[in-house]
Order: sequence, then C-alpha cells, then structure tokens
Amino acid sequence: MRIVFLGLSITSSWGNGHATNYRALVSALSERGHDVLFLERDRPWYAAQRDLPVPPWGRTELYTSLDDLHARFADDVEAADVVVVGSYVPEGVAVGEWVVDRARGVTAFWDIDTPVTFAKLMSGDLEYLSPELVPLFDLYLSFTGGPLLRRIEDELGARCARPFYCMADPELYLPLDAPKRWALGYLGTYSADRQPTLDTLLREPAAELREARFAVAGPQYPPHVEWPSNVERVEHIAPSGHASFYATQGFTLNVTRDAMVRAGWSPSVRLFEAAACATPVISDWWDGLDAFFEPDIEILVARSSDDVVQHLTVTSPEKRREIGERARLRVLAEHTPARRAAQLEAHVDDLAAVA
Repeated sequence: MRIVFLGLSITSSWGNGHATNYRALVSALSERGHDVLFLERDRPWYAAQRDLPVPPWGRTELYTSLDDLHARFADDVEAADVVVVGSYVPEGVAVGEWVVDRARGVTAFWDIDTPVTFAKLMSGDLEYLSPELVPLFDLYLSFTGGPLLRRIEDELGARCARPFYCMADPELYLPLDAPKRWALGYLGTYSADRQPTLDTLLREPAAELREARFAVAGPQYPPHVEWPSNVERVEHIAPSGHASFYATQGFTLNVTRDAMVRAGWSPSVRLFEAAACATPVISDWWDGLDAFFEPDIEILVARSSDDVVQHLTVTSPEKRREIGERARLRVLAEHTPARRAAQLEAHVDDLAAVA
C-alpha cells in the first residue's frame, strides 16, 4: 500500500513520545513492503533538537505551512491507499479537514493522547481535532482501549474506533549486560499532573533510602522541583540511549498521567520499551493494567511510597530477573511494531470488505 502519515514529529524525540512510535511503525510498514511517506511540520522546537533528521526507512518530508503542505503533497494524499493524521499535529483541524476532503483511500486519525483529546473536545478545546471532524475519518485508532472507545463512537460519532496501542521496537529495546547504577530510574518528560505521583513513588523513597541511588531523565522539569541529593537528573536521553539507561537500573518506574489513569487501558510507550529491555517495572495502578501485564508475575504495582521501598528492599535478584524476562516475552508477543503494522493492514482490509 501507499501510506501517508501526518504526525507531530518523527525527526525529534525531544519532549514527546510520538517519535518513537512513528519510527517503529514506519520502519515495520516499510519492511513489509509498503511505500510510506511521513509529513512533519517544520517547527523551531523540534528543528533545534533533531536526533533523527533523516529517518532511514520510508520517506520523510518537512513542510513549513498549510499552503506549503497543500502545494507540495496534495498528489501524495490523493494517491495514497491510507492517510493517517496524528494527534497534536499543528493546525490539526485544518490538516484533518484537508485530508478527508482530498484523500481517495482510507483515512484514519491516530490518537496517541486519547484521554487528553477526549477531555479537550468535551471542554471545547479544538487544538488539533474537532467533534465535527471525528466522524469524517474512516478509522479512529486509539492508544487507549477499554470503555473510552465506546464513548468515542457514541458521543463523538466515530465510525470505527479501535485500540492501537503504543509499541516497542525489539531491535532497539533489548536486554543489555551493564552494571547497575541506580536502584530505581524514571524516564519521562515533565508533566504537572504526573509530578505528584512521581514525588510519591520516587522522590519519597529516595529520601528514605539515602544509601540507594535514583535517576530521573527527561526534559522540561521546572527549577522549583527539588530532588534529594541521591537523585540524579538527566535532561534528555535520545532513543538510541534508552536501552542502556534501562540496563543500569535495578527497577524502572512507570508513572501515568491523570487523564490516562481516569480512562484506564492507557499503556505508555515507555512501559513497553522498559519491559522489552527486561528491566523489571514498578508501575502505578490504573484499570486495565492487568490486561497488559500480570501483577507480581510480569510487573510490580505500587500505590504508595512504602510499596516502592518494599519492592526495592525485599525483591530478590532472582525474582527481579524473572519479572523482567516475563514482561519482555509479553511485549515480544503482543506489542511490537510488526504486530501493529499487521493490525493496521487488518483494519484497512476490514474496511475494504464492508465498502
């Protein structure tokens, strides 16, 4: 198939989890023989932080404005078998309206921020999607599953809302043999609604376990957020360094944004990536987590600082290793780019069958 993506960014992973998903999926689709074009709005923030300026699979093009997009890529959109618009695309409503008007193949909206998107639409915030646009897409691909999918169909009029979770590339995210540098680490961009949980599940245990070392990696943390002296801050780690970062942790922490916790069924890309590295994960709890990983067998759950301290101090090295290995096998079976590419193909085939 000829597939066109219009996404937030594939060239820069700085401050967003979209890039690693796009890279993984475009790579897998290209390997399966599809002709893939990725269109990215050229923005100063990402232009200054491009860790993959020329992706090695498919074709990536930058555009400077809506007029530039229309002038240079209308033929590509019209000729494509599938056109996918992503969440948080700049001027996304205008981009989406243009796509559903010009495209002759299947059109899809891939929402990598579904609970946030839904809340925005309910409050009248039309930053990158509008309620009127949702029913115009043939397919609504959501990184959140569970009950929210039915609401997207019933309340927003989506024709076909399907779960399309994040993924981890096993060629990039794999176990590495490295000395353990930190008892617990965390990788994620700062988010005000996530910080209280991060405080509870990492900062408080670090303050209690002064002999242990901790790490928090990711950009945009404000200066007023203070950390105990045994917490090391790392501003940014490119995807090429993620596996090494996970390998040096005894455990890694997964913390979920409030909107995703309320919706449930919202596994983050970092959760799958850490598990693919066979690093044992300690996660906050949300509905549906046990559909992705079995608690105490493939993942550990923490609802308090005491839970984290217990996991760090009581879990044997053997159990740690077993949890990490089982989680990796789960990711390899269910959450790889190849699996997602096959799912996209199946969704397109299903739509063609009922057309």
